[in-house]
Amino acid sequence: MSETATKRIALDRSSREGAPQGTPPAARAKPRRSVSDRLFAIWGILVLLFLFAPIIVILVYSFNTGRLLIAFDGFGIDPFLTILNKPAIQNAVWVSIRSGVLSALFATAIGTLAGVAMARRPGKWVGWFLAVLVLVTVTPEIVDAVSLLPWVVFLGQDLGITIFNDGIFRLVVGNSLFSIAVVSYIVRARLVGISESLEEASADLYAPPLRTFWRITLPLAMPAVLAGGLLSFTLSLDNTIISSFVSVSGTTPWPVYVLSAVRSGLRPEIASVSTLMLIVTLLSLVLVAWVLKRSGDSATEIARTMAGS
Repeated sequence: MSETATKRIALDRSSREGAPQGTPPAARAKPRRSVSDRLFAIWGILVLLFLFAPIIVILVYSFNTGRLLIAFDGFGIDPFLTILNKPAIQNAVWVSIRSGVLSALFATAIGTLAGVAMARRPGKWVGWFLAVLVLVTVTPEIVDAVSLLPWVVFLGQDLGITIFNDGIFRLVVGNSLFSIAVVSYIVRARLVGISESLEEASADLYAPPLRTFWRITLPLAMPAVLAGGLLSFTLSLDNTIISSFVSVSGTTPWPVYVLSAVRSGLRPEIASVSTLMLIVTLLSLVLVAWVLKRSGDSATEIARTMAGS
């Protein structure tokens, strides 16, 4: 058989059986995408654009030099400079950040302990406790707000517990209700998939339970703790209904300030502050992802930790 015929037979065989190993990637035939796959890809891009379009609009209108937010006159940094001359805006932003940080710390501490207890001390009580957390999660915020207002007033004025008359403390308590449940879910999901062998070895070496928790359990759960703390902070910044009920004069958070500004017309500095807070949130997200990456987690594990699964 001639050399040409041999090459032709080999080529026909490779076309039937697929490209053999060692064939360059460029020589391999790429499967053609069907029309339905292309339509689904286009549909997905359109959905993402629709979802992120409001954020893009706010970013653009934060540089609006017009008097009102909806009347775009031109680009400029005047709205950002206006923030420096309005103490009311500065106070509202500062109240939101301060209450958000305190709420994140409080919710993370309580939620971490709850998540560790559910993962490391399983029993019938876990089912009941999860039912309570689910009830907190699905309860409408307006119901929480209506129930919180008379409760904090009763504690602060009728019983004389003055700390409940403080606006920041009220915001921390109100914003932490939902966040504690979120942190508990995430920490429990993280520890359930991790073996207890290291903690058992620590106990075999006569380490006290508290030292085992600080040296082994907490470092194992730290990625979930950081993710839960970030979510608690962002949820606190976004809480409008509860904050509008429990806040007092002088401690008005940013969402409540924006809600009251709607009546007189939104100004461009509202979008500017929203842009700055969006940047702060994204930087926090990047920081947590970097910490998780340094801890050795893969991209899939980082996404699972952030989602609490």
